Amino acid sequence: MRPESSRWRWRDHDVHVATAGAVDAETRVVVLHGAGGNSSALWPYAGLLAEHYDARVVVPDLPGYGHTRVPDRSGVRYGHWIACVGDLLREQRRDHDGPLVVVGASMGGMLAYDVATRTGVADHVVATCLLDPRDPAARAHIGQWAWQGRLARPALRIAAGPWARTPVPLRWLTNMRAIANDPELVRLVLHDRRGGGTRLPLGFVRSYLDSAPAVEPEAADGCTLVLAHPADDRWTPMEVSLRFFRRLAVDAELVPLTGAGHFPVEEPAVGQLLDVFARWLRPRA
Repeated sequence: MRPESSRWRWRDHDVHVATAGAVDAETRVVVLHGAGGNSSALWPYAGLLAEHYDARVVVPDLPGYGHTRVPDRSGVRYGHWIACVGDLLREQRRDHDGPLVVVGASMGGMLAYDVATRTGVADHVVATCLLDPRDPAARAHIGQWAWQGRLARPALRIAAGPWARTPVPLRWLTNMRAIANDPELVRLVLHDRRGGGTRLPLGFVRSYLDSAPAVEPEAADGCTLVLAHPADDRWTPMEVSLRFFRRLAVDAELVPLTGAGHFPVEEPAVGQLLDVFARWLRPRA
């Protein structure tokens, strides 16, 4: 199913949003990309959801990515992502009184959890990983090398001030070559200048590494959560996400995606991921 493109004015940002499915569909699903994606990269999954289920699927390009236009690209920070998604979820809730599901891929997994628990408007969260940047184990896997991830926070604090606005290729700072287990897909991601091939200001990276969810997992409530984690993730192994997952107070379930890499395009993983939504979404007639 092909997406419909629209523009959503958020503060002084012109946010591009891809959508599919009827406005009056029974369920709303908001899908969030991570540092290596955008709405186009995630559309194959979002389109399948809209095609097979009675759902209105909404996929934004977060500030700095895709076709979203920002007034000051060097000033984009992780806090903009949190605020933008929070307002988007609140708007979806105002327009819709049925179930609201938030899906986060990669770095978007923790974003989905954080915004769902901050706002209290989402019913369900699906995350492909749950990276807590405060966790040394998570930081060790974010960079290309373990030492890079461990030293990133103090190094980027030193690079504060005017250096914070310096754009740097994402692949210099992260292990982007491990985003998928298919070399051709890795190549496509790295060459996508609106996704994994983008440049981000150092201030964005620093703000992400210094971030923390507003609601600690032991205090989480108001939603359910499924960690649908790729079982053959060579970037962020499942055990790293489980460190946060095991602390969750909400009803939480682990669904390993068989044979899948960080960007889960393999079968049967894609089918397993779609099956997760069958518990909340009604099949299309």
